[in-house]
Amino acid sequence: MTRHPNRPARRFTRLALALTAALSAMGVCAADWPKGDDGLALLGVNLSGAGFAPHITPGKNGTHYFYPEKKHFKYYADQGIKLIRFPFIWERVQHSLDDGLNFDQIRLLKKTLDLAAMNGQKVILDMHNYGRYHGELIGSSKVPYEAYASVWRQLAERFKGHRGLLGYDIMNEPHGTVGLWPGAAQAAVDAIREVDDQTLIFVEGERWSSAYHWPQVNANFLINDPAERIVYEAHLYFDQDFSGKYMAQTSRDIDPMIGVERARPFIEWLKKHGQRGFLGEYGIPDDLPEAAVAMDNLLAYLNDNCVPSAYWAGGPGWGTYKLAIEPRKGEDRPQMPLMRKHLANDCTAIGPTPAHNAD
Repeated sequence: MTRHPNRPARRFTRLALALTAALSAMGVCAADWPKGDDGLALLGVNLSGAGFAPHITPGKNGTHYFYPEKKHFKYYADQGIKLIRFPFIWERVQHSLDDGLNFDQIRLLKKTLDLAAMNGQKVILDMHNYGRYHGELIGSSKVPYEAYASVWRQLAERFKGHRGLLGYDIMNEPHGTVGLWPGAAQAAVDAIREVDDQTLIFVEGERWSSAYHWPQVNANFLINDPAERIVYEAHLYFDQDFSGKYMAQTSRDIDPMIGVERARPFIEWLKKHGQRGFLGEYGIPDDLPEAAVAMDNLLAYLNDNCVPSAYWAGGPGWGTYKLAIEPRKGEDRPQMPLMRKHLANDCTAIGPTPAHNAD
């Protein structure tokens, strides 16, 4: 029998991936996770100006959207926040499906990673597109799976190994995808793993990635990753329609345990399936004290389960947006002391951890 020239290399690759999976299961992925002065960096922030005006593409940086500057990273680093979720728009990174990656946007994304690394922070790159490209569903005839896989393959090839990179958040809040999202997510993961088997991949679920609704709409949503470095990501807000708009919200409507109760279905699903989790968005208005109590309880619950989170939102361009925690006139926003309160933890790996699974 003729010996296949690639067979030894393939065996080595399989062995390497198996070793990576075994180490990850032991919690070694904590070595990749940013650390604070008092444990793992479980508290993060969305620096989200680059995701503004998604209806204007490609748009102009500084007019329609805003990439954060050195001062933004430094401010959060000074608060002890080492984890950054960074939304960007697919249509700006790739103007049409026939194009390569846009040079200017890739340069700005690299600068973002560089600034984070300078401040000892790690970034999750978040494609903030809701399961669509130019309004068309991923997996439809106009946006085939391979087009989506291709852009992530290119992004991973470009940014893998950057010291400011923590992970790839392959899609923000897919919704109404008529069953197409699981196939899209798997295609993106497969494409990334062709070029990068080390970086964490954050996978969000259907129905806007709602933590509360996760077991209903994502019950069997388990992605195959040969590197075993998937982190499932959910989002959560405290208002009546789960949206985070707080349009008709009044203070008396906020139950102090609503955050915990809305997070619990997601946390229990993670425990059931032995998976790691991340709460990628939550936020409260600056003038709603009852919501602050609910957020306090939520963050304590997440810390108890060693599940990291990222507040929505900071960064440039927010103006008087009530959820924003970017300082105004040199003064911290009311939400910031509450975040600092929950920086300390005794976690050794992102969870829910095996110890908590036994609860």
